[in-house]
Amino acid sequence: MDNQALSIVDKRTQSAYEIPIHDGTIRAMDLRQIKTGPDDFGLMTYDPAFMNTASCKSAITFIDGDKGILRYRGYPIEQLAEKCSFLEVAYLVLFGELPNEAQLKEWVGQVTHHTMLHETTKKFLEGFRYDAHPMGMLISTVAALSTVYPDARHVLDPESRKLQILRLVGKMPTIAAYTYRHSLGLPYVYPDNDLSYTENFMNMLWKMTEPKYQANPILARALDILFILHADHEQNCSANVMRSTGSSQADPFVATAAAAAALSGPLHGGANEEVLKMLDEIGSKDKVPAYIDQVKAGHMKLMGFGHRIYKNYDPRARIIKWAADRVFEVTGRNRRLDIALELERIALEDEYFIKRKLYPNVDFYSGIIYQAMGFKPEIFTVLFAIPRTAGWLAQWQEMLEDPEQKIARPRQVYTGHAVREFVPLEKRSVPAAPTAA
Repeated sequence: MDNQALSIVDKRTQSAYEIPIHDGTIRAMDLRQIKTGPDDFGLMTYDPAFMNTASCKSAITFIDGDKGILRYRGYPIEQLAEKCSFLEVAYLVLFGELPNEAQLKEWVGQVTHHTMLHETTKKFLEGFRYDAHPMGMLISTVAALSTVYPDARHVLDPESRKLQILRLVGKMPTIAAYTYRHSLGLPYVYPDNDLSYTENFMNMLWKMTEPKYQANPILARALDILFILHADHEQNCSANVMRSTGSSQADPFVATAAAAAALSGPLHGGANEEVLKMLDEIGSKDKVPAYIDQVKAGHMKLMGFGHRIYKNYDPRARIIKWAADRVFEVTGRNRRLDIALELERIALEDEYFIKRKLYPNVDFYSGIIYQAMGFKPEIFTVLFAIPRTAGWLAQWQEMLEDPEQKIARPRQVYTGHAVREFVPLEKRSVPAAPTAA
């Protein structure tokens, strides 16, 4: 036990404590016993942005940021992206094992059965302005499904949870496609049950007057791979929101809407759009060295490089880079790719970026592929939300089944006033204006 414990001496009181270590962590509540007296609340940890705090135990996703490793349920992301369909991976993430042939057939059939939206939900979408952002429409519509399926409130019922999972995984591409069609003033296209998950999404996006939409198989497979890469990513901002919202036993539709709202920020799901803006600002391959100099001088930001977790090359970025070559064989080469490749080449050879461990992340190449495939930048985050729904739901379900989890309630360090005397309105003076430093 001695080598699996942390010895602490509180110099305020000269008291000694032994704090057990489990799985490389100590329990924050074990610090509560460290007090200066009976009226002391006890010691807390202060960790803005959860930089070094584990809020849960999870068996879903493993990341080793220093080595550039990403695994779902133990399977390397490279193998899953090469050999699986997105719905296979979604099944793995949600239920813990890869499906056999019969299980996959049943799962695909069930998801396909739930792709349709209630007609009243379509009318809800039609109420948005013509220029409404697709992500705002998606967030609102997913939340509204809570009123369509009131049985979703039975979150402690495993059968109810499975039904809501099927509904959300099935309907998310339909909602996403409808938000896109709405922004273009085009009529909505019903799901086609003969098509695969990604082909059906493309059908609902781009079908016009042809009797049957035929997706390009290379583009459909590339989109499938992109969905696999975005299925889950451990305790990121939106997964944390999904768990936190779900911890109150809110239904999965409103919890997913909350997670999608977190995803909508430019520091999370909107980062690949920022990469495109940067590449457009650079303009051409020959201007990359000058832009790099501006970044090193602190005048510009290098978007799509660096990650809170990865201190090595993001493994998802390598796969996307490979997929990009296949996509461009169909769509033609995107001029931004040459700028991106030159930017990556210089950055990976420059001591400034090597020292700071700034490597390309998943956002660096994904926006280029999405745009080459015909997606407008405003739908990029919506594309992220479709596959991440599987990860959010896996995190939500795992949280509900964890007996240690309670309603999320972080502590705070209070920095405000102590007790103040109330001053009647007629006696309050005008506060002095703050002076410039």
